[in-house]
Amino acid sequence: MYEERKRGRVKASPKSLLAVLRGARQERPPLWLMRQAGRYLPEYRALRETKGGFLELCYDPEAAAEVTLQPIRRFGFDGSILFSDILVIPHALGQNLWFEAGEGPRLAPPLVDSALTSLAAAHQRLDPVYATVARVAAALPPETTFLGFAGSPWTVATYMVAGQGSKDQAAARRMAFGDPEAFQAIIDAIVDLSITYLSGQIENGVDAVQLFDSWAGSLSPAQYERWVIAPNAEIVRRLKALHPDTPVIGFPKGAGGKLAAYARETGVDAVGLDETVDPAWADAALPPHLPVQGNLDPLALVAGGAALDSAIDRILAAFPDRPHIFNLGHGIVPDTPIAHVEHLIKRVRGG
Repeated sequence: MYEERKRGRVKASPKSLLAVLRGARQERPPLWLMRQAGRYLPEYRALRETKGGFLELCYDPEAAAEVTLQPIRRFGFDGSILFSDILVIPHALGQNLWFEAGEGPRLAPPLVDSALTSLAAAHQRLDPVYATVARVAAALPPETTFLGFAGSPWTVATYMVAGQGSKDQAAARRMAFGDPEAFQAIIDAIVDLSITYLSGQIENGVDAVQLFDSWAGSLSPAQYERWVIAPNAEIVRRLKALHPDTPVIGFPKGAGGKLAAYARETGVDAVGLDETVDPAWADAALPPHLPVQGNLDPLALVAGGAALDSAIDRILAAFPDRPHIFNLGHGIVPDTPIAHVEHLIKRVRGG
């Protein structure tokens, strides 16, 4: 794959972001933002008020499609990311899922207390997401790349084991050390359903997919190899067998020095960089010609002004030859001023 990029053997595409994922560097990087459909937008907040809870919004294809399209209408981003949540996978595996106001997601029964085999799978819970994908794909401008996604197995497993999010993922880490066979069964179940889920998104119209490993940075090197690299590599391998032309972006947040091994060993087509990664280091350490995505600090976008301009310029200068997608190092935060997003777009696009 890398040799084909070096020789310029990449398919032409009117979608600039998709072209970058296939190895074609653009003069100005295409742009999208993680969590670009969400609470910083007044139109999202207005729709959310009419729909009740977050999960109800995710499972309403008409509403979820509208939320997905809102930032495209307002900003004209080069990429559109499906509005959904990584925890639809454990919900489809049979855990109960709900969101506590101000506290975040809850899953029951937590697998630290209950066996995976006690769950009754309900894969039909994913059907509304596929319907959302089809709606968005029919409505997007032809130049916009449509991105689907799933949570990576380690990150999803941390929620399934603990029944909620945590700062240090201690419950999952303890199970991984103390009962690796049981934990492997959870990882395997997530891998299998994630492939089905991502394949369903592709079949309904997404152009590329992203694997979010939000808690990849909490593992030691040996555990990282087993619970981050190995399952992501399995997803990529099996998904590519089904959809060889669909690019996969891997985003192992907090990977740090393990990022290069992730890039080499998982087979992803592009790597997302979180805000803690020095982009110049990444350009030197990652495989040549591998596309990268990122990595503006979301709080620099909140701050605006000279701090934002300096951060943008540093990132733009870091990848003189490498295909690059401009993005944040993590999700946009709710108090981000709209004017700062508009300034970012203008600055990246050279306006």
